[in-house]
Amino acid sequence: MFKKILIANRGEIACRVAATARRMGLQTVAVYSDADAQAKHVAACDEAVHVGGSAPKDSYLQWQRIIAAAQATGAEAVHPGYGFLSENEEFAEACTAAGLVFIGPPASAIQAMGLKAESKQLMEKAGVPLVPGYHGRDQDPALLQREADRIGYPVLIKASAGGGGKGMRAVEQAADFAEALASCQREARNSFGDDAVLIEKYVQRPRHIEIQVFGDQHGQCVYLFERDCSVQRRHQKVLEEAPAPGLSPALREQMGQAAVAAARAVNYVGAGTVEFIVEQRADGSMNFFFMEMNTRLQVEHPVTEAITGLDLVEWQLRVAAGEPLPLQQSELRLQGHAIEARICAENPDNQFLPATGRLNVYRKPACTSFERGVVRIDDGVREGDTISPYYDSMVAKLIVHGATREEALARLDRALAQTHIVGLATNVQFLRHVLRSDSFAQARLDTALIPREQAVLFHQERLGLAVASAAVVAHTLAQEQAQAGADPFSRRDGWASHGEPVRRFGLVFQDQPHEARLLYRHDGSLQLSVGEHSGALQWRALPQGLEITFAGQRLTVQVDLLGDVAHVFAAAGATRITVVDLLAHAGESQSEGGRLTAPMPGKVVSFAVKAGDQVSKGQALAVMEAMKMEHTIAAPADGVVQELLFAPGDQVGDGAELLRLVAAA
Repeated sequence: MFKKILIANRGEIACRVAATARRMGLQTVAVYSDADAQAKHVAACDEAVHVGGSAPKDSYLQWQRIIAAAQATGAEAVHPGYGFLSENEEFAEACTAAGLVFIGPPASAIQAMGLKAESKQLMEKAGVPLVPGYHGRDQDPALLQREADRIGYPVLIKASAGGGGKGMRAVEQAADFAEALASCQREARNSFGDDAVLIEKYVQRPRHIEIQVFGDQHGQCVYLFERDCSVQRRHQKVLEEAPAPGLSPALREQMGQAAVAAARAVNYVGAGTVEFIVEQRADGSMNFFFMEMNTRLQVEHPVTEAITGLDLVEWQLRVAAGEPLPLQQSELRLQGHAIEARICAENPDNQFLPATGRLNVYRKPACTSFERGVVRIDDGVREGDTISPYYDSMVAKLIVHGATREEALARLDRALAQTHIVGLATNVQFLRHVLRSDSFAQARLDTALIPREQAVLFHQERLGLAVASAAVVAHTLAQEQAQAGADPFSRRDGWASHGEPVRRFGLVFQDQPHEARLLYRHDGSLQLSVGEHSGALQWRALPQGLEITFAGQRLTVQVDLLGDVAHVFAAAGATRITVVDLLAHAGESQSEGGRLTAPMPGKVVSFAVKAGDQVSKGQALAVMEAMKMEHTIAAPADGVVQELLFAPGDQVGDGAELLRLVAAA
């Protein structure tokens, strides 16, 4: 076994590899870019070497520098993780030439599976089922049109050197083929420098099911069951689970054997994944076809680890060191069900636009890795870190395992509810919506699940104005009580020697201004009114958050303030509400200034007012553009504009004060 390895990657996969290496007693070397100088994966390794600028092309793709770092630190082997150089045969060959072990397949296997058309010709010879299509070298547009007509519509045009959904188009009829082909070729040329395409029959109601394979240097090869990766957006995976629901033992074995045949055809060594497209027929039967082989460890490998109880990174290290596979096919057992959710910095309600920013709050559910029946998180970030524009938008992978799919679903939903991120947009709530959708809950899986269920997946607000307002008010009272102690003369809880004072809270919820009124009763009770909701407010502090009762609901919430924006988390969901003047009292000076803040990072488009203007409650004051959408900032109350603090075109941060408003006398 090796004594020291270099991990040629970053983020969660670098941390993941380092964890197994540490458990096995191996020393680790990290590489890092300018942007990652203080990153978690650097701290997770024993040594670290700087390899260049922030952009991947200036650092993590500079394989000559990475090999030099391995040699300089005395590393014996290089683990490429996934992405970056993991499927670069030139890098694999260079490692070998430098006397380093590449912890992955031979360069020849990477090359053989790297081009879709050539790999499918190879699979055809190996007897692996293929989707009817054309995978030839002749790229004459007229020939491609004839082949599409022969295959029968709908067809799928795919860039031969592609990936990630680039250079891919579905064509419904012959008249649209030429235009779609030209578009695919342009995109493939720009993305991969190669405009070759292949044509395939477009499978109806397709499922994306992949088989984990492992080969060693002694000619042995096994499959470690399957993963269903059908839930996708923009041809990229969102949720993955193992085993695939509804797959019969006979079909599982048939697909597993086909995957092993594919691996053997290229003398495969190490971890790999054979991806199949599965056709779901009207009679309930399924048919599968080879799609491609990923010659590396997959992002979703933890679900396979959960159902087998194995550490696939340990297997990679042992196989690369020349050891035989730890288990034979007959010794592998499948137990329970596992699901992985990819938590990404993105805005699902705005076409999954990637987001950047600081993880001001990053609160995770309790987890224990590599044990059945628990929650696991793989990440490469810590609270306070920044999600930069240089790398992938994935923040973390949340993996759960249960005895049944239903148990795993419930456990994942609960774990997502306990995942609180403040500082940038994420898909956490969207993932919860997917889990609760009829299609996913009932395992009606195919790659069109998200478009089919869009009515219940997007623009969903499970915590309404009443809960958000009550949470903010209770949080304010709890904070004041903690700060002031028991002295009634220093508290701001409405205590008074006479009368029943009213306290006002200016709020903006879903771009609409509201006012919450908190009445302090003589008997010590609280009466809250906001919008159409009015009633007694009760609250009590808990070790984690607050328990509140209002408007017929009793629930536990956690509130995190970022500037003037309150982020409210509960088991039912999460929301955000802007607090215009958190401590506004009835009876305070009417001339005290109010603050109007940006609800998210963005650009000031325009102001509808100027300093000195009198405005009415609800009047539009400014327009912001954020995440390619415009947001109107409205006056929370009557008043006079005191000062504009930015100009149209200015970029502003989340919570930045845009203008000052003096309350009307």
